[in-house]
Amino acid sequence: MITNFFIPELNNHDVQELWFQQDGATCHTARETINLLKDTLGDHLISRFGPVNWPPRSCDLTPLDYFLWGYVKSLVYADKPQTLDHLEDNIRRVIADIRPQMLEKVIENWTSRLDNIRASRKSLMPDIIFKM
Repeated sequence: MITNFFIPELNNHDVQELWFQQDGATCHTARETINLLKDTLGDHLISRFGPVNWPPRSCDLTPLDYFLWGYVKSLVYADKPQTLDHLEDNIRRVIADIRPQMLEKVIENWTSRLDNIRASRKSLMPDIIFKM
């Protein structure tokens, strides 16, 4: 996926300021994967074993984890798809229906999470509730 989709897609955009963040899942941090991402992104990689190490237990830093997957899953399964085609159609529809305004709110919330982490200076963070 990285070689066949991600890197070619990056080449279609101006990504000078892009930072790529992924979680510490074992499949994401295989030596070959990390080396490929380092070669592609240089120091702009946030990942376990990457140039910028993935902070441990940091689901609060990943908008995909704290919001998007749960949101998508709740809509994809709302009509209880019974076939793989139905499931795939639901996934495509739900993803296509996500509006830029929603993603802007997600990024605003993510920024506030980062500010809380900076302010906490690595102590325990207060609970943060995602606000739409």
